[in-house]
Amino acid sequence: MKQLPLDMGLGAEPSFETFVPGHNAMALAALRQWSTPSAPLYLHGPEGSGKTHLLSALAAQVRSLGGRCGWFKAQDPLPWAFDEGWTLIVIEGAEQLDAARQHAAFTLFVEAATHGIQMACSGSLPPVDLPVREDLRSRFGWGPVYALQPLDEAATRSALRREADRRGLWLSDEVMEHLMTRFSRDLSSQMALLHRLDHFSLAEKRVVTVPLLKKMVAEEGSC
Repeated sequence: MKQLPLDMGLGAEPSFETFVPGHNAMALAALRQWSTPSAPLYLHGPEGSGKTHLLSALAAQVRSLGGRCGWFKAQDPLPWAFDEGWTLIVIEGAEQLDAARQHAAFTLFVEAATHGIQMACSGSLPPVDLPVREDLRSRFGWGPVYALQPLDEAATRSALRREADRRGLWLSDEVMEHLMTRFSRDLSSQMALLHRLDHFSLAEKRVVTVPLLKKMVAEEGSC
């Protein structure tokens, strides 16, 4: 059995400082200045556009001020228990909510309004296009709505370079090209891949090369 090194914080917690804005600078600026409680916030955009990162950064900011957060994903099992001690409630994947979870989400909105708790939600679609019950759709769209866009290739490469430098990891042009042409190009997927590659290179005690990357993918596929 291969001895893997302990993961000593290789993956930085999402924050506003580590978010690469690209065309999303307006949303980033708005969330940086956000004060709670206020009207519900809704982010929408395709996978890899930064929704989870920004919501995680908002939650981290709330926690840094002594607040507490409740976080729900569309696939989370029911019941969705409410805690009046929360400062922020996050709901991810609005377009994926089934009938039972739509009811649970609506209840959270009602409880949040009653207790003065901030709501922040996300989905791949804008509120008006969500396939959910009308009273829930209107609540997703009550407050500011921000459309997010994925980074273009140049910005993604630049962000990967900066993250690799932060980790003390050297990425050759060959490795970078392999990452960008053989895997999903959205930044969240690339960052997750870089994290695994960093961890794998430490375990193997080898520098990052294309053969090492291929070996990691092969071993992950056989798990």
